Amino acid sequence: MNQHQISDILATPYAQQLLNGTGPLRLAYDGLDGDPRVIPIGFWTEGEQIAMATAPKARKVAALRTRPKVAITIDTNAFPPKVLLVRGTAELETVDGPPPGYLKAGRRSMAEDQYPGWEAGVKGLYDQMVVIRVTPTWVKLLDFETTMPEAVEELVQAKAAARQD
Repeated sequence: MNQHQISDILATPYAQQLLNGTGPLRLAYDGLDGDPRVIPIGFWTEGEQIAMATAPKARKVAALRTRPKVAITIDTNAFPPKVLLVRGTAELETVDGPPPGYLKAGRRSMAEDQYPGWEAGVKGLYDQMVVIRVTPTWVKLLDFETTMPEAVEELVQAKAAARQD
């Protein structure tokens, strides 16, 4: 998949709705022991990169430094579901304090009256954080209106062809 195709998909209204929504991102990666992991984590975007932040000593930091290839899903529970699937490569950067994007992501995911206490707690807790930036190398948007999994598309086409016979 080329960068133009990735950009086009990420620019669609459903993809933007998911990238700017309040739901968590689910990050899949390989642990240092080789076993797969998937975790929900808050996120924000920086251009076409998807960013997250965590504690410097988090196990995922060591794992991602060793094996930076990841998979991401951001989805909804509504019907029909909307799902953004991303594969990419993670880059890690240690920064002082919580990064602005982390604070912004927190603001959009909680009630207004909860945010001040959370922000104060986060700023008091983290002297440093590791920002994980994922550069997409492949994306797919499933909205079950105009796009769906290939296996389902093939099944729909086969059933439609059978009805025409």
